[in-house]
Amino acid sequence: METQTLSTFSIHTEVSTTPASLSYDPLIPWGWHAFFEASLASEFPNWREQGYQPARVLAAFQGLYRLGFAQGECLAELSGQFRHQSLNSENLPAVGDWVLLQWQPQMQHGRIQGLLPRRSVFVRREAGGKLQAQVIAANLDTLLIVSALNSDLNLRRLERYLTLAWDCGARPVIVLNKADLAENLEADLERVTEIAQGCEIVALSALHQQGLEALDPWVYAGQTVALVGSSGVGKSTLLNVLAGEQRQTTQSAREDDSKGRHTTTHRELFVLPNGALLIDTPGLREIKLWHSQAGFEQNFADLLELTGLCRFRNCSHQQESGCEVLDSLASGDLDLGRWQSYLKQQKEEAWLERRADPELQGRSKKRWKQISKANRQRYKMLENS
Repeated sequence: METQTLSTFSIHTEVSTTPASLSYDPLIPWGWHAFFEASLASEFPNWREQGYQPARVLAAFQGLYRLGFAQGECLAELSGQFRHQSLNSENLPAVGDWVLLQWQPQMQHGRIQGLLPRRSVFVRREAGGKLQAQVIAANLDTLLIVSALNSDLNLRRLERYLTLAWDCGARPVIVLNKADLAENLEADLERVTEIAQGCEIVALSALHQQGLEALDPWVYAGQTVALVGSSGVGKSTLLNVLAGEQRQTTQSAREDDSKGRHTTTHRELFVLPNGALLIDTPGLREIKLWHSQAGFEQNFADLLELTGLCRFRNCSHQQESGCEVLDSLASGDLDLGRWQSYLKQQKEEAWLERRADPELQGRSKKRWKQISKANRQRYKMLENS
């Protein structure tokens, strides 16, 4: 299957948003700035002559989109030509995207004729068995990864979010919500810091409106911010507080295991009172990687550095003498769970590459089976020691 990689979107995160630099001012409240104006002129030089205009995707439903454009908001569908030319779902509009709109005022309806290049895009592999990408949100400045400081705080899940986040082209920030429920806030912050690899961390309580000012460096006029995280971590509550009104329904987590219930059913972009644009997303039950090698290397930079210190260049980290990984595991300097998470994500990325190369898949299947067996034996010995 042909896929479109991030490099084709020419990601830039430092772009002027000064209104004076733009010639299409009515779109500034929707997050329009110089990058998109340059992209529009480059990719679609005849857009005015064709009767098109830029618009931003605010919400996406089955075959129908709600857009923000110069005249306000409207509903639109894909043109037959655009749908036919889209190679896969990754090439279709997602919330946060900028598209070319053919507005038909007499029908109060529009058609989407094209998709502008993306500055950034948060993608995961689609849930279930399909081998295709699912775009969660596009053209973000900051990605707020929300987790809850209750019994459901899961470092391994956070690591998977971080791999996708580091790969998406936006700035990741970890938001630890429900700080009022933390039994030991300082210890929780230390645990998250150990896996964050320099990512900013914010602790707050959306329900009690405590610590929200910590988000000010990222949530301000002209900035597009997305909330991602599992169900029940308080994304909708945080949105409602920042919006100053009830924009999304909320539901408490289950008392028996602190697991969340789905309340948000679709992705949607909201304009906040301070001019920031916030995308709320449904909770993700499966956080599958999607060709996220760059994000993986950033997320596990510490372990990649550690493996490079082994005595042998081709060390398998199973039983060799002079293996820094095994020594660190034995001494407790390296957390076993983090090492297992590293191996799991590494294997997942390799699997994706093998699916793209059937011949490589056949050659490596036996090798991965041997390594997995040896690692399980080694971890069992460490846990019992």
